Amino acid sequence: MRSFPAAILAAVLLTGGARAWTPASFSSRRTTSSALRMSAVPTSSNFLTPELASSAISAAGGTPLFAYDLASLQKSADECLAFPNAYGLTVRYAMKACPNGAVLRTFHAKGIHIDASSGHEVRRAISYGIPPENISLSTQELPADFAELADLGVKINACSLSQLERFGAHFAGKGARVGVRVNPGVGSGGFSKSTTSFSKTNVGGPSSSFGIFYTFVDDGTVGAIVKKYGLVVERVHTHIGSGSDPEIWQQVAKRSLSFCAAFDTVESLNLGGGYKVARVSGEKSTNLQECGGPVADAFRSFAKENNGRELRLEIEPGTYLVANAGALVSTVQDRVETTGEDGHVFLKLDAGMTDVLRPSLYGAVHPLTVLPGSGKSEDVGENTEDVVVVGHCCESGDLMTPMPGEPEELGERTLRKASAGDILVMDGSGAYCSGMSTKHYNSFPEAAEVMLDKEGGVHVIRSRQPLEQIYQNEVPLPESVL
Repeated sequence: MRSFPAAILAAVLLTGGARAWTPASFSSRRTTSSALRMSAVPTSSNFLTPELASSAISAAGGTPLFAYDLASLQKSADECLAFPNAYGLTVRYAMKACPNGAVLRTFHAKGIHIDASSGHEVRRAISYGIPPENISLSTQELPADFAELADLGVKINACSLSQLERFGAHFAGKGARVGVRVNPGVGSGGFSKSTTSFSKTNVGGPSSSFGIFYTFVDDGTVGAIVKKYGLVVERVHTHIGSGSDPEIWQQVAKRSLSFCAAFDTVESLNLGGGYKVARVSGEKSTNLQECGGPVADAFRSFAKENNGRELRLEIEPGTYLVANAGALVSTVQDRVETTGEDGHVFLKLDAGMTDVLRPSLYGAVHPLTVLPGSGKSEDVGENTEDVVVVGHCCESGDLMTPMPGEPEELGERTLRKASAGDILVMDGSGAYCSGMSTKHYNSFPEAAEVMLDKEGGVHVIRSRQPLEQIYQNEVPLPESVL
């Protein structure tokens, strides 16, 4: 039997009246058969009490749903806006983390700009009222309408030599302003300890396709393209990975300044995001003040060494802004038990990889809290048991409790004993969950989304998708073909 320290599964204590829950053990095999234990149990998740969860379910017309906490979103926004800087700061929300318009408008009201990862995201943000000049586009696929977006004021970062060529060929001789995304040669992210090998959350180094590899800056290739088309490089962009090591991030930040020195027209350096967020106890959130302080000093040193050039800093947090401000609220719809030494008790949800893919994809660990289906705090029981939590898809990989970093391995969680009809809340689901799900698999519709305001009010910010909408664009074959 393999087990992890109980602390690794405790919840992170957040603001806004949030309450930490009891640490839970994590093991790959059953340790107590189906016997129940008496233990201190949670009465709420990060920000959802049984009563608030019940109100959210009523507003959304059932489960599953995503709930977001406005106070938590605004607090994380304030923390990012206070990031240390030497000569000015632009915070850009990586909207791929959670692209709901209500979330974007919340950050826009705080003065936060947008980092888009596709032309579609750009159009979506504009439709929400985000000014085009507040949007930066760094994309693996340069959209066909990139020139129109640039003319609107969207800031384009060329993420490959061919993208830079296409941009230059269209705007040749016009002195068009462009950003250049550089792969600095190292990366960091997720469960990977290597700075150069492949990892699903590592977007820097020789094993990553993101950005123009730094050697093409050093050898003058980028500069030659810029000169050929008369472009003006106004911004250098780097990003090394999601959940990256702060020390490596600082090192890359200093290295990125050397790329700025290659172009005397550069006015800002965008260092991306990737700041760690602790979803469960045992994980450590990035201290933005400690992380940013040395970077601000590096910008000052750059200015002294380069005739007083004062560069503006840009950062692109996604996870940091929204991860712990969101939760998936689901219903336990079934219990299944297998017997024997290798047996398990399974809780089946009415949600799964169609809503939160991170456990199946990365072996990510999320805090789980069982709340009574009655929606009343006094009904929270004391009995706990070890269970495996799975989703509703006809897919063996639809696993909500893998071993940490091991999406192929079952992990048991110690939770309050649940019956069909009880509520299960998966916290830490604000980032890369609703926006990165396998929605429509098994024809499950897209879940509803709600926002909790500071007075406890619940507002629907996305209605549950009707089944018919999933297949409304299908076109039948002519009968003569069949």
